[in-house]
Amino acid sequence: MIPLSTRMRPETLEEFVGQEHFFYEGSLLYNAVRNRTFDCAVFFGPSGTGKTTLARIIAREMDSDFSEINASETGTKELKELLENARVRFFGLQKEKTYLYVDEFHRWNKLQQDSLLKALEEGVVRFIASTTENPYFAINNAILSRVRAVYEFKRLSEPELRRILENALRNETRGLGKLKLQCQPEALQMIAELSSGDARIALDTLGFISENLKPGGLVDLAAVGEAMQRQTHFYDKREDKYNLLSALQKSVRGSDPDAAVHYLARLIEGGADIHMIGRRLLVMASEDVGMAYPQAVSIVTACVQAAHMVGLPEARINLAQAVVLLASCPKSNSVITAIDEAAADLRKKDVDDVPDHLKDSHYAGAQKRGLGIGYKYPHAYGGYVQQQYLPDNLYREGVRYYRPTENGKEGAFKRFLESLRKRD
Repeated sequence: MIPLSTRMRPETLEEFVGQEHFFYEGSLLYNAVRNRTFDCAVFFGPSGTGKTTLARIIAREMDSDFSEINASETGTKELKELLENARVRFFGLQKEKTYLYVDEFHRWNKLQQDSLLKALEEGVVRFIASTTENPYFAINNAILSRVRAVYEFKRLSEPELRRILENALRNETRGLGKLKLQCQPEALQMIAELSSGDARIALDTLGFISENLKPGGLVDLAAVGEAMQRQTHFYDKREDKYNLLSALQKSVRGSDPDAAVHYLARLIEGGADIHMIGRRLLVMASEDVGMAYPQAVSIVTACVQAAHMVGLPEARINLAQAVVLLASCPKSNSVITAIDEAAADLRKKDVDDVPDHLKDSHYAGAQKRGLGIGYKYPHAYGGYVQQQYLPDNLYREGVRYYRPTENGKEGAFKRFLESLRKRD
């Protein structure tokens, strides 16, 4: 049976869901496709985010010959044959352009990638490459210089995944509409949350459940949990997830590693994904630890990245390391206090302009306007010299946003700043 994700693949621009940071009605890419002025592009991002789908829609809208290959299965010989056929269509009687889509383009070596250069220069093919790797590292500069744009595809949001799933349940032609399935909203939400922004995983999970239910059957939390092999208990009460995240952060803030690890375990066992937990840990590293142990944000970032690489269940070890570190190191909230107070002043006060001596003076005519004059270069004074940096009215008020504590390494920063003020 054809997977639901394949059957429900969007066929028109209007059906495409996601990537609204660059693709929406009226965007340059959307208009280029509509106006048939689209040329070449590189799509990069995680699996299941719409790279292949959008490439196929573009080719269909261009009404041109379309060839799709996978770099892991196609060698240089096959590519040269394809390009020769495209050259015949382009220079022959047909005068027809060929759209070439190469999936997993990063799998080709430099020689294979360079085989495309002449065809691109001649305009024989219009080229779309997709890759899960950063193209600025995985694709030759010679190729990138001949491509009009590089588009980063991001993981689909939970609302976008729910919209895709709901459409599959309604669609009677390609989807599950004829089965008249009943579906708990919590079950769809759970599929969306546990799919890690991958539409293919979300749709195929729903498809697997539907194949094993009778027409009119119920898609509930138990079915989703069984299909995805995940615990579902806190999805019965959606606020539990946020209560556990809150308890985790407050345990870290209270320097109780035992409680913090307990709530981490409950989140993982309850089905929370790495993205959800990782985001909260990265916030805590700056909000609750901050300058008391500045290295915490780097270490936690490394732990979260490692967790993404290895995946669950092993990722629990990386996440636990981050949690134990955060709970066990000194704490300071001076960073969040500083930025929040600065933002509050911008909202409440009529703040003066940037002082003239701090304004950019690296252009002709700046000095005639009095900009940059009188600025003292601290390195010319041994690393520090007293001068005004705040806008005039805040300087006169003696505003202080950053108030360092004596906790951990922040004590050293506090003493350093105090020594500078004593010199003033």
